[in-house]
Order: sequence, then structure tokens, then C-alpha cells
Amino acid sequence: MHAYRSHTCADLNKSHVGETVRLAGWVHRIRDHGGVLFVDLRDHYGMTQVLCDPDSPVFSQMEKVRSEWCIRIDGNVKAREESLVNAKIPTGEIEVFVRDLEVLGQSEELPLMVFGDQEYPEETRLRYRYLDLRREKMQNNMVLRSNMIQSIRKRMWDKGFNEYQTPIITASSPEGARDFLVPSRLHPGKFYALPQAPQQFKQLMMVSGFDKYFQIAPCFRDEDPRADRSPTDFYQLDIEMSFVTQQDVFDTIAPVIAGVFEEFGKGRKVDAAEDWPQISYKDAAKWYGSDKPDLRNPIKMQDCSEHFRGSGFAIFAKLLEQDGTEVRAIPAPKGGSRKFCDRMNKFAQQEGLPGMGYIFWRDQGNGMEAAGPLAKNIGPERTEAIRQQLGLEVGDAAFFLGGKPKAFEAIAGRARNVIWEETPKAPEDENWRDRFAFAWIVDFPIYEKDEETGKIDFEHNPFSMPQGGMDALNGDPLDVRGNQYDLACNGYELVSGAIRNHRPEIMFKAFEIAGYGKDEVEKRFGGMVNAFQYGAPPHGGCAAGIDRMVMLLADEANIREVIMFPMNQRAEDLMMSAPSEPLAEQLMELNLRVIPQDQ
Repeated sequence: MHAYRSHTCADLNKSHVGETVRLAGWVHRIRDHGGVLFVDLRDHYGMTQVLCDPDSPVFSQMEKVRSEWCIRIDGNVKAREESLVNAKIPTGEIEVFVRDLEVLGQSEELPLMVFGDQEYPEETRLRYRYLDLRREKMQNNMVLRSNMIQSIRKRMWDKGFNEYQTPIITASSPEGARDFLVPSRLHPGKFYALPQAPQQFKQLMMVSGFDKYFQIAPCFRDEDPRADRSPTDFYQLDIEMSFVTQQDVFDTIAPVIAGVFEEFGKGRKVDAAEDWPQISYKDAAKWYGSDKPDLRNPIKMQDCSEHFRGSGFAIFAKLLEQDGTEVRAIPAPKGGSRKFCDRMNKFAQQEGLPGMGYIFWRDQGNGMEAAGPLAKNIGPERTEAIRQQLGLEVGDAAFFLGGKPKAFEAIAGRARNVIWEETPKAPEDENWRDRFAFAWIVDFPIYEKDEETGKIDFEHNPFSMPQGGMDALNGDPLDVRGNQYDLACNGYELVSGAIRNHRPEIMFKAFEIAGYGKDEVEKRFGGMVNAFQYGAPPHGGCAAGIDRMVMLLADEANIREVIMFPMNQRAEDLMMSAPSEPLAEQLMELNLRVIPQDQ
């Protein structure tokens, strides 16, 4: 018999009754029923109930065993009485009577329990992550992650892609976040960087003649943490293709993403890949207040400026006299009560606004009436025009925000989500959460203007090919749109990509508009720019966030729940005590000196 086990803790069933078996695992739970010990023995695969009574040669040893001890037992498989069968587990029809016991690893008093669903502070969970990971939910999350990556790889190979690895140590290259720098021992005073993404290398592969590339790539960015973002490193499905248009990229990656969500979504509805809408960045901001809208929420905001221009509501009327201002309406079906309107007004105040205007429509017996401060100020004619534009009825409401769109769009987007979550639903919408709703966000602006200085700079990816090529760069920079795209799902950005700017003359011009001279571009991106002068093909691709995909599939609200060993919110690894102070010898070897920070 094997030194540790003949079966896993998920293998045994009625067909094994009468056999002598060997199991190894962790003591999940111990129950003492009047001198008979029942132990739930757990391994990665499942659970088996073992029992030990005074007739067992190792009864006195088993009495000393405690939770999370790692043990090996030998015993006889017995059928459970019919009334004691546990149909919830594969081994629920049997139990194992213990004949021999070996303690493989004792456990000290536990800082957190593996058995049960107790909540523990995140700091405790991360400090003792190896215990936290023993819990069933965490085991399931990590297996889901592994299986999803395996599925992605198979789907990419089936589409004719090859997987190639790119360097982990490279040159610093500003790509929108801070680099992690690595000092060079052989070149004192110089630093490598951990790559924020394989961006330049995958483009160089296309120049090298490799037609279809993918990689499950680690990326390193020194960023502030969020619930959906790791502060140090993450993984992405990175792809690049030559001789493709934007639609070719969509047609390639969409079935892969949809297939993965269908495979691991536990029956939740997945919108068909060919039906994913393409929404311009401008319309996404206007309708949803976000470039990663949650389309499970059907509420669409609208511009209602004309109804307030020159109206009796002086705040909006005066506001609209300024250039670049708008008044947006957020429809609220079934939100037509003063109580709910007060609730949303309070929400706006919590977001730092003085309040949020509203109108709600109620039945007065002899007809519909518009109520609320705005309705009184602008009069029935304008109020009725707003109702008709928004398609609202009795029992509905509308909320209004005004100013320069960039200043209020994000708050309006959050208000839209609160309204949808907290208002009554039609029967067909009651299970709205059980769906993955995707949308391509396209036509990103390449440039933006600083309101104070008037300086033009990049708003989005500077390496995207401008729509219209060089001709587009000869007009107003704020009108230039890039061949850049994101894929949103349920309020999260899952994919980001672009058709690349592979023409050196167009790239130099694009950077020149943002104030970067040719010399600076060659200094920062010399490897790629030089390569483009030797017959670069048109190419494009994208990257999909592995961690976020698993987070959505596991129905988790925090990305740390799907990463094996994550950092905490201060970018610390409490388990391994990282970051740590280097030894003096290490600093000398690297020709570095740490300057103490002022206290």
C-alpha cells in the first residue's frame, strides 16, 4: 500500500465496503458521541467521515488529535445506516473505522478556523493565508482560476495562436502607471523595470513575423489598490495579431470570453458574443456616466438641457449660459415617491454635491401631476416635455444633474446604479443579477485639453492608430479618435486593446501634438520606433484581465479573494514580511544608499 494513501477523501463509496484503505488529510472537525469519535477527514478533493471507538487499537491516540492536524489513517470501509447517509458529499454512504493512525503534522492553536463560515479581519486572513486557503470557498476559487486559464489556453490554441513568453526584466517605459524599478549590480546607477505589460514586446513580435501571439502574462504596476485591482501585480490574457482590423480582434476574442463565461458561469445568462453592442466612449459617458457600464441596468441617461434653458429654475438656466455645460436626466421607473427622492438627494450630498434636482409623477385622481421643486419652477409644459422625452409614467421619477459633464458624469453613473438597485423591478428583471452583460466601448479620444493651462496631452493610449491616420492629426486634436476599445462586463473593464500605430511618421506627429519631440520619443521608445522602420505590418490586439474574470465568475466583490497570495491594501505581504529592509551588504553590492525619510 502507498506510504500515505490508497484513495483520496472523495473517492470512497458503497462499492468499497469491506476494503482496507489508507487516507491522509487534515482533521476538519471532531465530534465525541459518548466515547465514539467521529472525525471529518479533509483533503483537496473532498471529505470522508472516519470513526474510532475504544475497540480501535489507536483510540487513545485519536483522542489527542485536534482540528487541522495532518494525519494518516488505515481502516475498514463500512456502510452507513440509511438514516445517517449524507447525500451532500460523494462519500456520504460510507465511513471508515480506524485501525491505525500516524500524525504527519501537528497544529498549534489556530489563529483562524478552517471549519465553518466565520468572518475574520482581512489582515488576519492574509497573515495566515495558508490556513485561509484551506477553506472550501478559497479552494474552489483557486481551482476555478486554474480551470479557467486551462480553458483559455485551449481556446486560443484552437484559434491558431501560439503562446510565447516575454521578458520579466526590461527597460522602464511609461505606460500610465508607476514602474517597479530593479537596480542593476553590473551597471551601477542604472535600473531595470518590471514590465507593466508585454505591450512593446508583443508588437515587436508582429514586426518579427509572428502572426498570432498570446500569453497568460504577469504584469507589474505600482498602483493604488482598489477592490478590483491589485496594487502590485496581476495576470492578463495578452494577444496580438498582424494584418487585422478592429472588428477582426472583436471576432477573435469575443467567442473566447463568452465561451469561458458560459463554461464557468454556473448557468447564469451570457449575452451572445455576436450581440455585444458597440458603444462610443462619448455615448457611454452620456448614457451611463461610465466607460465600463453595467448593462444589466437598463436605465439610460439623457440630455435635457433644452427644457431648462431660459426656464424658471435659475440654477440650471444660468448654468446653461456657460459654454460646455449640460443638464442630464436619470430616469427612475417606479421611483416616484417623495421618500425615495429624499433618499437620492441624500445620496448626492454624500457624494459632495449640494443635492440633486428631481421630478416625480403621481396620480391625483383626476389625472397625472408632476411634483417636486423643479416641477414648480419650470411649469407644467416643460415638465410634460421631459416626461415624454424620458418615456415615464405615473409612479416614476427623474433626477437631474448639471454642469460640465466631466465634473458630474461619474456621480450620475453611480446614482443610476443606486436607482436601479433600490427601485421595484418588473417580473422579467427580478433576476437581473444572474446575467453577464457585455459591451464594446469604442472611439476613445486620443487627446484632452487641460482646462487651466490649455495644454494638449494624451487622454488615452498614445500608441493607438488615429482613425483617419495622418489626415486626422492635421485637424483639431480634440476631435481625433483612436482605434482603441475596451470590453465592459457588469460594470467592470475586462478587456482593453487597440489597433496599433505602426507608422513612424504618424507616431512622431501624434506625440508632437502632445508636446513630445522626436528625440524624446526615440529615447523613450527607441526599440519599437526603430523596428517600425523595417517593414512593420498593421497589427492590433488586446489584453483581458484574468483576475477580474475569475472575480466575476466566482461572484466575489474583492479581487483578493481570487488571488492565491495577494498583497493587502497597503501593498504589503504580511505573510512573507514584504517589502523588507535590504541588508547593508546588498546595498553596497548594488551601489545604493537609503536616504532616511523625515519623520
